[in-house]
Amino acid sequence: MAADASNYKLIANNKKARHDYFLEECFEAGVELHGTEVKSLRQGNCSIKEAFVHIENGEVIVYGMHISPYEKGNIFNKDPMRPKRLLLHKKEIMRLLGKIKEKGYTLVPVRVYFKGSLVKVEIALARGKKLYDKRQDIAKKDARREAQREFKVRNLM
Repeated sequence: MAADASNYKLIANNKKARHDYFLEECFEAGVELHGTEVKSLRQGNCSIKEAFVHIENGEVIVYGMHISPYEKGNIFNKDPMRPKRLLLHKKEIMRLLGKIKEKGYTLVPVRVYFKGSLVKVEIALARGKKLYDKRQDIAKKDARREAQREFKVRNLM
């Protein structure tokens, strides 16, 4: 996200993506939504834990992004799991399509946020991690946490 964080409001974050993938390049995309979905997002009702992105017929579509139905939306509510189209420039889509055709690359949604009044999804070009990569990351995180704990104890004495 940009330096001016005052007009950004995080709705959903995908921590699992950082654990399962090496995120190489990030893109900001708009989302094609209906009215009650936006109202539900304003209340923070969104999950992208199991979401994934595909490119079909020159359109980028996110599947598995769950937006809970708006409680006051009655008949205007849409299916919470419906595929949602992401809005990117054609050059960006063609570039992503070329990268995805390379072995081991995929697109994953990393976070959903408001940028001003617009809903944006940050998608990342990602490469899957092997089990030993995940173990290395966990070991690094544990070592960092232990060092911080030790530093805190030293400063208190």
